[in-house]
Amino acid sequence: MRTPSDEVRLIQRAQQGDPAAFAEIYDRHQPVIYRYIYYRVGDTATAEDLTSEVFVRMVEKIDAFTYRGRPILAWLYTIARNLVIDYRRRAGQAIMLSLDEQLVAESDDVELAAERGLTQRRLAVALARLTEDQRRVILLKFIEGLNNTEVARVLNKPVGAVKSLQHRALAALRRVLEKDARF
Repeated sequence: MRTPSDEVRLIQRAQQGDPAAFAEIYDRHQPVIYRYIYYRVGDTATAEDLTSEVFVRMVEKIDAFTYRGRPILAWLYTIARNLVIDYRRRAGQAIMLSLDEQLVAESDDVELAAERGLTQRRLAVALARLTEDQRRVILLKFIEGLNNTEVARVLNKPVGAVKSLQHRALAALRRVLEKDARF
């Protein structure tokens, strides 16, 4: 795991205009930011465009960034969230993405691919019914694989609040999935 001092040095290098530092920040965080955006806009091309815009804004605004104990990823999530909000306003969209868009089967088993697609659709609908904070905790914890301490740093919340959000989010997901399974 990277230490905060490593990140501080990386940010300082970027603020001094070091292209390698920008590249390292991009390489570390681009996949996570892309998935975050993709789960909200539901379109590969749009997610790629918005992800690129996040990093363009990072380069433009890095001098204004002040490290306050939160990872730079938290700042990138904020930029991404604001870009998604702007995109939805312009596009008139109000729903999260369908997780099964452009589903590619890992095998030739059509039945398995269809079942996976249905599961992903059910999960997308259930996730859309959570609060934004609950959704972010679930995505960071279970999709991105962060531990509670890392999620807390990204969201700027105490670890206890993250645990509580996770508990409520999982309970809400269970209720939604059980209710939908009955119909």
